[in-house]
Amino acid sequence: MLVLSRKKDESIVINNDITIVVVEIRGDKVRLGVEAPKEVPVHRREVYEAIARGEPVDQASVGGSGHEPSSAQQPPEPEALAPDA
Repeated sequence: MLVLSRKKDESIVINNDITIVVVEIRGDKVRLGVEAPKEVPVHRREVYEAIARGEPVDQASVGGSGHEPSSAQQPPEPEALAPDA
């Protein structure tokens, strides 16, 4: 796992088309902004895992990013994920 340090308003770029921005740091919570092409699904880990298990996902819990999938968009199978290092 690559570990990076960033301050508020700093960002990282992934694969030339995904940008992660540190929007806010408040106590032990960090708010991140994600800019990605519409065809790239973006999920919080717990939502991703629920979708991968085939569980229904409450639309209120997925946020308003516009990147959360419809039921037709499924993430890759969990075994296809790279293991955490």
